[in-house]
Amino acid sequence: MNIFLTGATGFVGRALVQRLEREGHRLSAWVRDPEKARALLGPQIKLLSTSEDDEALRNTLRDQDAVINLAGEPVMGARWTKARRRLLEDSRIATTHKLVDAIGQLANKPRIFISASAVGYYGSELRKSVHEDSPEGVGFLARLCGDWEHAAKQAEDHGLRVVLLRTGIVLGLDGGALPRLLPAFRAGLGGRLGSGEQAMPWIHIHDMLEIILAALHDERIEGAVNAVSPHPVSNREFSGELACVLGKRALVPVPSLALRAALGKAASVLLGGQRAVPSKLLRLGFEFRYPDLGPALHELLAGPTSVHISRAAQLPASPYLRTRGARYQMTQETRIAAPLEEVFAFFSRAENLERLTPANVGFTIDSPLPILMGTDARIDYTIRLGKIPMHWQTQIESWQPGRSFVDVQLSGPYRSWWHEHSFRQDGSETVMCDRVYYAPPLGVLGALAHRIFIASMLQQIFGYRSHAIAMAFARTPAARLPTRPALRVA
Repeated sequence: MNIFLTGATGFVGRALVQRLEREGHRLSAWVRDPEKARALLGPQIKLLSTSEDDEALRNTLRDQDAVINLAGEPVMGARWTKARRRLLEDSRIATTHKLVDAIGQLANKPRIFISASAVGYYGSELRKSVHEDSPEGVGFLARLCGDWEHAAKQAEDHGLRVVLLRTGIVLGLDGGALPRLLPAFRAGLGGRLGSGEQAMPWIHIHDMLEIILAALHDERIEGAVNAVSPHPVSNREFSGELACVLGKRALVPVPSLALRAALGKAASVLLGGQRAVPSKLLRLGFEFRYPDLGPALHELLAGPTSVHISRAAQLPASPYLRTRGARYQMTQETRIAAPLEEVFAFFSRAENLERLTPANVGFTIDSPLPILMGTDARIDYTIRLGKIPMHWQTQIESWQPGRSFVDVQLSGPYRSWWHEHSFRQDGSETVMCDRVYYAPPLGVLGALAHRIFIASMLQQIFGYRSHAIAMAFARTPAARLPTRPALRVA
């Protein structure tokens, strides 16, 4: 399918782009900053700048089979001042109106319009369950979602099947609420918000993507859809489960008064809640891979692979390591549900490294793309430590197609960095082994920094890679096809 996206550089959008490309769809995205979007999304996607005129938008939409509208400024993060409310409204409602108006002017229109919304549509319902037929609630967030959905539903007048995804808290490692919560909970400083009795409708990023794919292919899915787990939890239960998975205790509550003082009326998002139930998806037979919170958090935070860091023992026979040495070694093994040839081809494209790195690292490739990979090839990157940009240049020390390659740091934040990627076929899967030998700079101070934050940072980055790889190589099961009687996730 030809698919047009908004919000493609957001948390869900980035994961969705990888998944749709994996399915073989041809993608276009409407973005504010094409250069930034290219770095985040890769070279395959066609980009249209929001600064271009209406005719350019119509010309791009003319060839599309579906539109997926995920655009919207984050609701949390700042007080709802008058200017902030206007930004929240324009980024959702005005953008959606512009899309629908452009579609209406086309002779050959897309068939499907999938538009994001949120369970905030129901207002703050602390006790009773709400489903897709429940009425719109009260308050700014409910009104925002209601107006957003009304704008999207106008596409029905042009003959499109419209799906309104009322999402809860999407759990993933590269954005959303979870990464913001992790530092406090890992330090043992996490706890409930306010009373902790408010509902927290949530969904694992994998199930979120599967719902979008189902909406693309199954004509029975239309109108409002609660894109949430079938088992909502309270904030108290969420905090306790997250602390448990991390091996901590949730003992430090955040008083309601403190949240209201910091966020004003925006605190209602954290102190209110909606016990939303995905009634429509359950009636259609959709099977969630992660219906329960504990396994969902465990998959994200413990993961199917392990990153092991220890003092370096015997070093590999490498000219680089003979001169630079190494203090530590890190190993990781990742199983990938794809044949070796396909996996090696993916890792042979340097631009894919950006898509496997958490967005908060600020990883960008500075070398002109595409890069011809092979022995002695050099690649320039920029990474960020907080807000501080750092240059990193690597060189391919060895290149054995279909088997392994090694990149070494010529300049960058480490005194030495030697990274081997090796691949082997195991039945229908590929096993990729990462083996890294490295040394921080600054001698004793570097060793102290490694103990305090470098080791945990590397564990989080490489742990994220395993999840990003799983997303990149995930496949939609045959049961997802619209000819089947029910929707299933393998």
